[in-house]
Amino acid sequence: MTAPRVVLMGPPGSGKTTVGRILARRLDGGFRDTDADVEQVAGKSVADVFVDDGEPRFRELERAAVATALTEHDGVLALGGGAVMDASTQDALAAYAGAGGVVVFLDVSLAHAAPRVGFNQARPLLVGNPRARWAELMQARRPTYERLATVHVTSDGVTADDVAAAILKEIPA
Repeated sequence: MTAPRVVLMGPPGSGKTTVGRILARRLDGGFRDTDADVEQVAGKSVADVFVDDGEPRFRELERAAVATALTEHDGVLALGGGAVMDASTQDALAAYAGAGGVVVFLDVSLAHAAPRVGFNQARPLLVGNPRARWAELMQARRPTYERLATVHVTSDGVTADDVAAAILKEIPA
């Protein structure tokens, strides 16, 4: 069984994709994003899965994508922001961390996430009042991010390179 070198989790705008790609390059490994895996399986965008099939179907595809990636991918893995709210995903991440895996909570404030996310893109869970929805989601998810994380890095006011460097210091050789 293969396992990722690092798993990144956090809210939209925390830098999972940008930091993940930098980490993958620095670790000479691959980068994998479970949202992209869901899109590949579904044959459509995450937003279209939400609209056409509903959030329960998206979460089902996401749960499968995370479970597969945790056993097949040996590089840097970025999870969708809400993936950690699934109980079986929490169990899988806890088992991965218990076996020595690195689970990074990329933390970010709304003030720093807003310009990154734009809040005008196709983010199905941020429809309506995106800033208020982001804050609600983060309030609900923060305790889970904090509980599952083996490393906590804040991306406010620092470059993605700096965040990647901070994470690299926490990865066993």
